[in-house]
Amino acid sequence: MSPRAGNAGSHTLAFVESPVQLLNVLEWAHAHAPGVGLTLVVLSPVDPMTRGQLRRMSELAREEGHEVRWEEARGGAAAPLQTIGGLAGPLRRADRVLLGDPFSRYVQLLLTITRARDLVVVDDGTATMEFVGQLARGERLVRWHRKGGRRGPRDLLLAPVSAVARRRLTPGGRRRVEVFSSMPVADIPTGVTVSANAFAWTRARFGPPRITRTADMVGTSLVETGVVDADAYLEAVRSLAKAHGATRYFAHRRESTGKLHRLAVETGLEIVRPELPLELIARRGPIGGTVLSFPSTVVHTLPLALSGTEVRIAVCDINPAWLTENASPRAQGFLSGVTGTARDVHRLSAVATA
Repeated sequence: MSPRAGNAGSHTLAFVESPVQLLNVLEWAHAHAPGVGLTLVVLSPVDPMTRGQLRRMSELAREEGHEVRWEEARGGAAAPLQTIGGLAGPLRRADRVLLGDPFSRYVQLLLTITRARDLVVVDDGTATMEFVGQLARGERLVRWHRKGGRRGPRDLLLAPVSAVARRRLTPGGRRRVEVFSSMPVADIPTGVTVSANAFAWTRARFGPPRITRTADMVGTSLVETGVVDADAYLEAVRSLAKAHGATRYFAHRRESTGKLHRLAVETGLEIVRPELPLELIARRGPIGGTVLSFPSTVVHTLPLALSGTEVRIAVCDINPAWLTENASPRAQGFLSGVTGTARDVHRLSAVATA
């Protein structure tokens, strides 16, 4: 263990499934438990790009003095049972549990085991906004882009687990619930504590970056989640890149290889697959003087990570005509809210819709 960190033993457990969640656990530790080591459990996905970023983030976590436990949680049919069985003991002993995705079925199963009195939800992007709202309204936990759809057999089978997880995430008695977020959250449930993630660890650890005279663009997985039409998205990227002189396109870790190849051929953009979350990539630099984005987490997080620099973050609203016929009825309103709250809070420039 690093001499910079104390030994918290098994008292604090953190469960992460994405690089951004891991980053925000490090931010929480920096803000709320400086010098104290925690046990960070990576529930590894199968996607190669996500796994690569998680490996790199795990190295940074170890350098900060935290213990990292890598679980091949999806490595075969028996993997979930083996993973949950192996974590049952540490879960029961933990006084505090941090989690990055309350919508995750895996995390919900783990919440049925824990006896921790302190539960902390760290940012998993814009989904945090929806989670807080659903908790306040007493709704079942469901991702925003699926809301309005019919529940499938798997949803019905796991409904009791989701219900228990929701009760665990509701403050009561001696149980405390905190949301550690850089996102604007409204309708905060009674008893839930919200603390601000200002990306202080990121700024202290990296940068300041060298700023180039060109523009960079941030990719999104809205096509992959079935929200935005692929052809409309490509045309929007092409128009924005031409209008603002963008030269690089930072791919979202969930973007398909086929779509990225098409973007490279038809737009001339250099496709970059980051080895770390974009907040760290931007802070290390070099980064464009203008960063273009569609509604996503980064329109809230990049201004914090790049605080003190002259980088301009510009966000392009999603044209309703770009939505697929299968998009959730919630999609347009949710995405507009992501953009609107970011502009109000961080005074971002809005890019005209392509």
